[in-house]
Amino acid sequence: MIVRQKFRISWCVFDVASREERLKELKKKSEAQDLWDSPKKAQKLMKELSGLQESINSWHKLQNRLADALELSELGDDSLYEDLATETDAIEKEVEQREFRAMLSGEYDKGNALLAIHAGAGGTDSQDWAEMLQRMYLRWIERSGYKAEIVDFTPGEEAGIKSVTIAVDGRYAYGYLRSEKGVHRLVRISPFDSNSRRHTSFALIEVLPQVDDDVDLEINPNDIKIDTFKSGGAGGQSVQKNDTAVRITHLPTGIVASCQNERSQGQNREMAMKVLKARLLEVKEKEKAEKIDELRGEYTKAEWGSQIRSYVLHPYKMVKDHRTNHEAGNAEGVLDGDLDGFIEAYLRENVGE
Repeated sequence: MIVRQKFRISWCVFDVASREERLKELKKKSEAQDLWDSPKKAQKLMKELSGLQESINSWHKLQNRLADALELSELGDDSLYEDLATETDAIEKEVEQREFRAMLSGEYDKGNALLAIHAGAGGTDSQDWAEMLQRMYLRWIERSGYKAEIVDFTPGEEAGIKSVTIAVDGRYAYGYLRSEKGVHRLVRISPFDSNSRRHTSFALIEVLPQVDDDVDLEINPNDIKIDTFKSGGAGGQSVQKNDTAVRITHLPTGIVASCQNERSQGQNREMAMKVLKARLLEVKEKEKAEKIDELRGEYTKAEWGSQIRSYVLHPYKMVKDHRTNHEAGNAEGVLDGDLDGFIEAYLRENVGE
């Protein structure tokens, strides 16, 4: 049975036995009397234990489903054929998904993400394009069963948005979304051009892991400048009358992080610090990667202007990823959140890098 063979391979790749040993080790540590003497270490341990327990349980449930399906197939009852075929297809799909997720083994792949969209040069057209991308990603987030929260938002001058930062919560959110990092290009007849001419617009997508408090990244209080301001928005009751929004500037690097979505200044400050830590961590990881590439003699500076994906709505309709050559003719479907094909193609090609 092909599904059984795939399951055995996946079981080995996932290495359930060693993970069960790790689970035993963590459970033993969790029973130590001095566990909570260091709350941060305890929380990290309990988080790993919970995630590991959930993963192992889900594999055992899948194993039981496969055993039940095999038992039914051995009965030789033709009346069960349709139900058995449906269950076999479902198990095979689940195994393939788990095989794919097993490849997402980066340090932050299993965690939450911060997705930021910035309109490029091009005025109203680019700001409208940034808003289209916001809608596209919010639809994908909803389809994927993740939770989205807009933590910072700057509206466009006439239409669209200048920038938006979205906190995406869910298992493997960063692992999947990191494939979207880069410049996205739109070609269309501009709805803002009275002569109906074709325009090219750009937007930059940032994807960062949400950083836990226990990450080894110290920020000197003297290195940051904190400003408060009134929250922006579409107007009405949603706009705060007090200075609840927070902007934090990291003086040595010039990196800025802001949050205006939460009700209190304290909550906004906490989220802005989270965004700042994520951006500083990215800088740290980039520096590390660049040093390795320089040692290899392969380092080339990445420039902002090279788009990773093009969305063409005129004179024909197509979305093409320039890194993988994966493309889709249903541009409207992609803009409605159907991104899985592009994400999977990128991750399969770049896994382990």
